[in-house]
Amino acid sequence: MNNSKVILHHHYKLFKPYGYLSQFGSNAKHEQKKKFISELFPFENGTMPIGRLDEDSEGLILLTTDGKLSDEINKGDTEKEYYLQVDGDITDIAIKQLQKGVEIGFEGIKYNTQPSKVRKLDSIPEFPKRSKKIRDDRHGPTSWISVIISEGKFRQVRKMTSAVGFPTLRLVRVRIGHHHLGTMQMAEVIKVESLL
Repeated sequence: MNNSKVILHHHYKLFKPYGYLSQFGSNAKHEQKKKFISELFPFENGTMPIGRLDEDSEGLILLTTDGKLSDEINKGDTEKEYYLQVDGDITDIAIKQLQKGVEIGFEGIKYNTQPSKVRKLDSIPEFPKRSKKIRDDRHGPTSWISVIISEGKFRQVRKMTSAVGFPTLRLVRVRIGHHHLGTMQMAEVIKVESLL
């Protein structure tokens, strides 16, 4: 007789809003007054985000109660796509530099990013308004680009655009692997059958 239990895991997609930390809480004193994604939905005990978005970034986060699956997605070469609004009218030269890879700093060490898929977007993507206003057009032009990477160092995409002279004003992750943000609304949570 087989007594092994089948553990049913829970999986979610979340549109993380600006200003939230991609975690469920913190013991750090400087983070006690911060907002956490646990405030957005009554997630089951043991739910964890797969990867993170920093506090001033928005977009798709996958969550699961399956630790093995979380490790598998984090350690693999899963593509992540970001839409970025950058300061200035980005040039073809800057896009080519980003495609080839640029040097950024990570924990005090210089690091060359892997080649990335980068393109200028033809139109401004339609995202919900952000809670904190982005500077307006009186301060000069901005442009939107798509950046697809498989790695994910701390604030990597922001550091990449700064390295080529076009700092990021807004960053929204729109895809992880085959999971898309689609028409999700800010702070919306969708329960999904599987993340594979």
